[in-house]
Amino acid sequence: MSEEHSNQPPNSVEMPGPTFWPMVLAFGITLMAAGLVTNLAVSLIGIVILLRAAVGWWHQVIPHEEHEFVPRRHPEEWAAPVRTSGRSVATLKVGVSHHRMHIPEKVHPYMSGVWGGLAGGVAMAVLACIYGVVAQHSIWYPINLLAAMVIPQVADSTIEGLRAFDALSFIVAVVAHGAISILVGVLYAITLPMFPRRAPLWAGFIVPLFWSALLAATMELTNPALNHRVNWFWFVLCQIGFGLVAGFIAAKTQRIDTMQHVPFLERAAIEGQFSEPKEGEQDQ
Repeated sequence: MSEEHSNQPPNSVEMPGPTFWPMVLAFGITLMAAGLVTNLAVSLIGIVILLRAAVGWWHQVIPHEEHEFVPRRHPEEWAAPVRTSGRSVATLKVGVSHHRMHIPEKVHPYMSGVWGGLAGGVAMAVLACIYGVVAQHSIWYPINLLAAMVIPQVADSTIEGLRAFDALSFIVAVVAHGAISILVGVLYAITLPMFPRRAPLWAGFIVPLFWSALLAATMELTNPALNHRVNWFWFVLCQIGFGLVAGFIAAKTQRIDTMQHVPFLERAAIEGQFSEPKEGEQDQ
């Protein structure tokens, strides 16, 4: 018998010793990943924590695993067994009695998202142009900044160059802004019915703030030159303006039923001997 087992207290069980190093190691890996979208120093700190956790965890299992002795409980201290009943539960069948297969049961038409996105894009453009006139004394400044996301050379221009009119930048900005606005508007029409309540609040404030925070955290990596020229207060204000207008139009549109409760044969437009007769054909 080994020396460790000879020191085992009576009426006890040998168990693996507790350790906190796996949690520390996971925290280090998290910091390493977070540094990819924030700052290199965060990843370096994560690497140091990961290495320290690996060494600490290694010493607890090599050359001998750490153990501890846990005293056994008396039978009267055991937890009472869980008793289950033999009653059966009636399960709901998919597609029967309006049992939902997917959520939501009703959705907004896609065209409501298109019109909402276009209206929100106009509202966002108006706010951006107001910022250009008030802060930069040029209506073309925000337009050229938007084009700089597609044309990197524009971001390296001087302030005078960003304030001047450029035909290529104007066309690129209009196409990009229109396409993104329509896409986000359609996403609003699809996702708003999934929120249980206060959908305009999500569309007007929460989603724009989340989107702005994501861009602010990644802009330094994707386009550093543009990151130093963006006024984030006005950027968030423009995003909220888009969300309020697009979300309001999409949310006020009458919802339509989805086809999830319609029989498969009817959804697939299949007519045959197993399909139900249409009204008017029963008397023939």
